[in-house]
Amino acid sequence: MVALTDSQVTELEITANKIRQSIIGMLLEAGSGHTAGSLGMADIFTALYFHILRHDPNNPQWEERDRLVLSNGHICPVLYATMAHSGYFSVKELKTLRKFGSHLQGHPHREFLPFLETSSGPLGSGLSQAVGMTLADRIDNGRSSGRFIYCLMSDGELNAGNSWEGAMLGGKEKLQNLIAIVDRNNIQIDGFTEDVMPLESLKAKWEAFNWHVLEIDGHNFEEIIRAVNQAKAIFEKPSVIIAHTIPGKGVAEFERKYEWHGKPPAPKEAQMALNELRTLGGKIQSEHQ
Repeated sequence: MVALTDSQVTELEITANKIRQSIIGMLLEAGSGHTAGSLGMADIFTALYFHILRHDPNNPQWEERDRLVLSNGHICPVLYATMAHSGYFSVKELKTLRKFGSHLQGHPHREFLPFLETSSGPLGSGLSQAVGMTLADRIDNGRSSGRFIYCLMSDGELNAGNSWEGAMLGGKEKLQNLIAIVDRNNIQIDGFTEDVMPLESLKAKWEAFNWHVLEIDGHNFEEIIRAVNQAKAIFEKPSVIIAHTIPGKGVAEFERKYEWHGKPPAPKEAQMALNELRTLGGKIQSEHQ
């Protein structure tokens, strides 16, 4: 396992910062959408698309690609922004988020953006979709296709029973090339998760369903990438990475506030957020020159 170099970490931090700026611009232009989770998952998505995933933006239907399922589709601004910055389509198109006829619908929709692996929206369904895709991959290619299927999930959607049905089947079938990543940001639209429907001990719950469990700081690129590499080395069961993140990460006014789960910034708030992110971006670059 090769450790990230300082320059690689810096590049990932700079990219994640640019993605966060794009998210703010998208949400401002749309006048609707989800801020907290999108900002909070920018580091995870950056690590995936710029270091981890086997994919080719110039050949999106490449047969040997990994698959990525976004279960909590409401944080699609971070998915779209990351895909644009990695070359799937123009960054300028991000400003069409939620516009009538746009490729970038308010929840991911394959009929509008064929680069997506799935359409998503109903919370709790993504893991079952990913389990089905992993089983199909096994049928087609045996246990050694070399492909990994990633399922990105929110902690709040674990309230949905369908999530645990998928977890039960994935554990039963010992789907070693399935890696779930749970955004453990502790908020959902109505409040804090532990007030709405307590999830802890979350690690023990997944282990009870025969999953290998890793817990990480979801803003530490070295931890993110190390955890995925460890998950890839597990052969007898699927893996889940519980990524502890800060909702609204990067903008102090938004951080850890569940009220920002499902609302976009107003013009003054967006300008404040962009100023803060640009300042942070400059600091990252100057500290590593």
